[in-house]
Amino acid sequence: MSKNTVGIIGTGNVGMAAAYALFQRQIASSLVLVDKDPRRAEGEAMDLMHGQALVGRVTVRAGDYADLAGCGVIVICAGVGQKPGETRLDLLNRNAAVFREIAEQLDRNAPEAVLVIATNPVDILTTVMQRLSKRPPEAVIGTGTMLDTSRFRALLGEHYDVNPRSVHAYILGEHGDSEVAIWSSASIGGLPIMGHEISCKPFDAGAMERIFQQVRGAAYDIIARKGYTNTAIGLVIAYLVRVILEDQKSVLPVSVDPAGIYGIEPGLCLSIPCVVGSRGVECRVPPEVSEQERAGLHASAAVLRGGLEGMEI
Repeated sequence: MSKNTVGIIGTGNVGMAAAYALFQRQIASSLVLVDKDPRRAEGEAMDLMHGQALVGRVTVRAGDYADLAGCGVIVICAGVGQKPGETRLDLLNRNAAVFREIAEQLDRNAPEAVLVIATNPVDILTTVMQRLSKRPPEAVIGTGTMLDTSRFRALLGEHYDVNPRSVHAYILGEHGDSEVAIWSSASIGGLPIMGHEISCKPFDAGAMERIFQQVRGAAYDIIARKGYTNTAIGLVIAYLVRVILEDQKSVLPVSVDPAGIYGIEPGLCLSIPCVVGSRGVECRVPPEVSEQERAGLHASAAVLRGGLEGMEI
């Protein structure tokens, strides 16, 4: 099987948004869909395949773990939902059990693949997969705050009326309520946002805080309206997969063990900018941060460490 083949485990809303983005952009030559409900995976594969005449040849098929042999990248979107009355720890332990089975199957059938974790809570489950899998931890990457950073840049671009691709700003730490906006290095066209007029707009601290709150609350706002989030994270996954397959060595805010960066003790995953290529994470590229931002990242790590406590890994 070609290294340009991508496997997706879990064909729910996020998994299929990722599959659609990969298919529509022809990022992979072949997609293999794996789900605990094989008939659903078959139906999704058939549905996508029928669009080839409009997009180009990208084969899509349903399969099982053995069919993932030779995949270059495998995206994990599988997980279980919370039952009524279930504690967060019980839910995490059930998801850890799911990941244990996935890790065993992937180590047996696709030991060379880079794993992209998209199931929430993504930082904790990336940590879980790094502990369970026999592959190097650099080959297990969480989508982390790539989505939060995209939201951040989009809203800053809207505020300043510039293309978001011209905005350079990060959300780091947890993909969740303790995430941290790194204002100290945020810039547009090389000009720092903090304290400067950009695109004929003076710096407005209140507006910047509102933008960050919009970013942090975006998932809640979207879920309140449509019940789930899937489209933007599907694009994030497709972007990350392309970076890996093409060995782009792009710098992305992905969820990895910080390895002592910013004084954060190793043993958990959170988002910091990393060079990502065909082997996964190649090195970490931490920007300079203010003391307040550093404290925020330590608080984020503490939240995640607390989430890992008591888990059966």
